Amino acid sequence: MFKHLLVPVDGSDISKKSLKKVAELAKADDAGVTLVYVSDPMPPMAYSDSTMGYSITAKEHAKACDAYAADVFKKSQTQLGAALKAKTLHIKTANLAEGILDAAKKAKADVIVMASHKRTGIKGMLLGSETHEVIVHSKLPVLVLG
Repeated sequence: MFKHLLVPVDGSDISKKSLKKVAELAKADDAGVTLVYVSDPMPPMAYSDSTMGYSITAKEHAKACDAYAADVFKKSQTQLGAALKAKTLHIKTANLAEGILDAAKKAKADVIVMASHKRTGIKGMLLGSETHEVIVHSKLPVLVLG
């Protein structure tokens, strides 16, 4: 049915659990898989007890994001199993949904397969739903794993 799956990963338990289903889908269709991790390119500002904030440089932040993405990809590949070799993309953008959609274009995927955190009620309103945003703006089918 699908030949190339784009799978956003973030290292969360939900993301890890969904990878078993992704592996089953990929094997059933003999499909390729690209894992994508999206990180914010802007370094965070951390505040201490003093009135002066502490921040890290953009270069330090980029290095930390690259290291974290590599770790997430390594753990995700383990979840997929040795028989399935996934490609990886680390996208740097402040908007998670835009990063996922950009990755889908770059990977030439024909479906986006993502896990949902299932936020509802007040949490859903305050935190929003990245899955919903991807579904609304995607020109590709989006398969949501629960």
